[in-house]
Amino acid sequence: MRKGNPTEKRGGIVSSFAGLLPLFTVAHFVHHLTMALLPPLMPFIRRDFSLSYTQAGGLITAHSIAYGISQFPAGLAGDRFGSRILLTIGVAGVALAGLMIGFAPNYIAMAVLLVVMGLAGGGYHPSASPLVSASVKPAYRGRALGVHQIGGTMSFFLAPLIAAGIATALGWRGTFIAVAIPTLCIGIAFHLILSRAGYAGTPVVRSPKTPMVTAEPGGRRRLVAFVSIGIASMVLLQSTLKFVPLYAVDVLGASEERGAALLSIAYFGGIWGGPLGGQLSDRLGRIPVMIAVGLISGPAIYLLKHVSLDVSIYAVLLLMGTAMHTGMPVVESYIISNVSPQRRSGVLGLYYTISRGGPTITVLLGRLIDAYQFSFMLSAVAIVMTVVAVAGTACLRGGRTQPDGSTH
Repeated sequence: MRKGNPTEKRGGIVSSFAGLLPLFTVAHFVHHLTMALLPPLMPFIRRDFSLSYTQAGGLITAHSIAYGISQFPAGLAGDRFGSRILLTIGVAGVALAGLMIGFAPNYIAMAVLLVVMGLAGGGYHPSASPLVSASVKPAYRGRALGVHQIGGTMSFFLAPLIAAGIATALGWRGTFIAVAIPTLCIGIAFHLILSRAGYAGTPVVRSPKTPMVTAEPGGRRRLVAFVSIGIASMVLLQSTLKFVPLYAVDVLGASEERGAALLSIAYFGGIWGGPLGGQLSDRLGRIPVMIAVGLISGPAIYLLKHVSLDVSIYAVLLLMGTAMHTGMPVVESYIISNVSPQRRSGVLGLYYTISRGGPTITVLLGRLIDAYQFSFMLSAVAIVMTVVAVAGTACLRGGRTQPDGSTH
């Protein structure tokens, strides 16, 4: 890390806009943009390759498992070697893989390239979140992470609209190529900007004496329970949303273009969901916000069974997207506040491994749909989410959250 690093000069949420926050918000946007194309383009890809629901879920799983597995070692590498290279690969490497996907000749080749994309993308979150968090005072940590999340959410919001528009003219292959080329250029520029700003990639020297978590009795148990609710809401909501375009086309009778565009409704909820979660967690505490997210997520998934192509599907998708994104900065800020600096990226990497790799269950969900239809799958996912939320809430009772997010 460079001398005079702005992460060492902590300020308020407004003053942070003069430092890291805008740069990383843009980087977060382009990091996710190419990856976000796969679910909305799935109806087009399914038709081109003649896929079953299980095979369609397999493509999402191929990317998700690689993206998830790479997060933990990337977090450890960030602690040991610094972040600039990992951040650059997380943007430019993902774009390059997306460009190659546009030329994939068959299903197997596409699955392999999606694995490459996932591996390339794994270093971004474990490297970026600690830097964003360190740029502000602890009291503003949730809000800073919520603002940073807007970048990623905007990519998922725009990707379905981009996919629906470009795929009509250029097909799904042309859509990947058209998005990947400018993203690759931005990734290279991001690397140069970090270099000029002095982020040479060397790690921050941290004291080995800092405890891993707070000394509160039951602190580790609460940490596990808290993160479990966050992971379940992220994984189960996101995995369900990945099937929404196919659900809209095959069950509700939507066109492929409309099915692709529907995902934007869910991610529109994330535009304010992330900042809202960060703001509420800074004011009310991380634990109450996470409990609310967990208890809302299960019923939201279940309601998807009862929608039509009218205002009902927009309302349910908006609720699902808002709940999913509200919890993300809350989990990140809780981990950062309760885990020692020298282990923080590693623990964040483990969290990202499970939460971002969790959509590997889409192949299982696809199998459930092939065997028992969409209705059964949605009921099963809603029940699992509700059980995790209730159990986690029971474990979190009694914890008192300090203004900096730690529990005592």
